[in-house]
Amino acid sequence: MPNTAVSYGTGRRKCAIARVWLEPGDGKITINDTGHEDYLCRPVLEILVKSPFTQLELEGRYNVKAKVKGGGKTGQAGAVRLGIARALVELDEGLRPALRAEGFLTRDARVKERKKYGRKKARRGFQFVKR
Repeated sequence: MPNTAVSYGTGRRKCAIARVWLEPGDGKITINDTGHEDYLCRPVLEILVKSPFTQLELEGRYNVKAKVKGGGKTGQAGAVRLGIARALVELDEGLRPALRAEGFLTRDARVKERKKYGRKKARRGFQFVKR
């Protein structure tokens, strides 16, 4: 039986950092004091954020309060997803294998590659015309 206390999880993705609190409730998700539909603006990102609950069939059981900073909307949504998964594991350790199997507990380490000198971007060179 899951613990009824509030649990906390931290999620990171690209430059975004999310602090996520889970508490028993009716399934309301709040990101930066705004409803997740209004904050994320894209249905794909809403599905991404809800995916840990959907996988475990826990929709509508927990309220989520997240504070996110840095990055863009996609990175923030990924950070919130990781934070939710970690908070669920803190609530009930028995959920770890199911979340691990779906990859929800793995931090996505892909970040933007730095620009190199002598190039226009990280890998793209300057345009060359032989004439």
